[in-house]
Amino acid sequence: MQDTPIHPAVDPVALAGLATERAAHIVEHLNDAPFEEAVALVAYLPYAKAVEAFDQPELRRAGDLLEAQSKTLALSLLRDMSADRAVDTLHELGPRESAALLDALEPETGAALRALLAYPKDTAGALMTTEFVAIPATATVAETLAHIRDVERTRETIYAICILDPHTKGLVQTLSLRRLIMGAPEALALSLALPQDPITVAPLTDREEVARLVSVHDLLAVPVIDERRRVLGIVTVDDVIDAIVAESTEDVQRFGGVEATNEPYLQIGFLSMIRKRAGWLSVLFLSEMLTASAMQHFADELQKAVVLTLFIPLIMSSGGNSGSQATSLLIRALALGQLRLRDWWRVALRELPTGIVLGGLLGAIGVARITAWQYLGIYDYGPHWVLIATTVAAGLVGIVTFGSLAGSMLPFILKRLGFDPASASAPFVATLVDVTGLVIYFSVAYAILRGTLL
Repeated sequence: MQDTPIHPAVDPVALAGLATERAAHIVEHLNDAPFEEAVALVAYLPYAKAVEAFDQPELRRAGDLLEAQSKTLALSLLRDMSADRAVDTLHELGPRESAALLDALEPETGAALRALLAYPKDTAGALMTTEFVAIPATATVAETLAHIRDVERTRETIYAICILDPHTKGLVQTLSLRRLIMGAPEALALSLALPQDPITVAPLTDREEVARLVSVHDLLAVPVIDERRRVLGIVTVDDVIDAIVAESTEDVQRFGGVEATNEPYLQIGFLSMIRKRAGWLSVLFLSEMLTASAMQHFADELQKAVVLTLFIPLIMSSGGNSGSQATSLLIRALALGQLRLRDWWRVALRELPTGIVLGGLLGAIGVARITAWQYLGIYDYGPHWVLIATTVAAGLVGIVTFGSLAGSMLPFILKRLGFDPASASAPFVATLVDVTGLVIYFSVAYAILRGTLL
């Protein structure tokens, strides 16, 4: 603890308690505390605990907390936290503030962080850390273990070891710590590696692909290499988990027609909330205006058969729901690499009969409902109620089939155009199906009811 008086915003008892807590608990306290108190806590915590807290991806306002510290403390924290977390924290600062801190760091540290900052967000380069264990291919098990003991405190993980060519420094193989400790001390560490080529990624590989590789191959870390096979860094499994959570959060938000945000709900500013929701809401509203246009086109039919309007909400919601189901399934399949763009026709052939069967099922329920209401005297649909029931059933088959096809094809179309498939959110699909659903419904009604109600 420091000998200087404690800042008024800090409770000495709480500070003493936090000093012995795990990093995760400290982060929770900093996240929940008012900003002024959190800034003071960082300054008065034992330095090692402060570094541990900044190393946690769950720490919110990391950039603001760092900027509010003295320059000496801020530079020390940047220097001692893991490289990938330092980059994340610098990303939260403005260009001028981050540049000032980088200029004040030692040239080697500053250059390393600038190199990581240059990679686009959501790529392996942006996720990787440069603090990894590397040994030459000539190293023995004993030499490797001795090296790990020497560098353990300065490496993010010691469980994945990169074995390099002693001349070119290119990656030869990777080795887990578990296999290393099974070998005889005099054996070459390289001899313990699995015979397969190591799984690697390029610095511009998308984080979703990195996550897929880690999941499929049960990896602790993935080396990031350049065109000469030199290791630029590694993406560890904990960073992959954080990336998966962030990606899932963005996708869920986009499903609801909201711009993605990393801020907790209660910390999103009012104007920011309006800005993130108003755009999509306005687009969807303008799109829904086409629904009014479609209904105006069939105004004469509506006047002749007002009973058809009773089923418009039923018809529109069923088509939107089927489209949203298909969209959710396809976006997830594309994200996990289960499907490629060239598989669109296979999906179409699968969704077509699926939509017909689902539409038929809903149509049968609709017919049963109309029949029950007619015979029980709950509502009189008139002398042509059988034709009305047939219209509803046929309309549901057509609309649910269209919704399934549209919902399954939109992610492919958006991905082909270079957009995030998650942008084919449920509201967007529902709006599209609403407009076309009305056209399908009234076209079916005109074909079945012409000469009777129409």
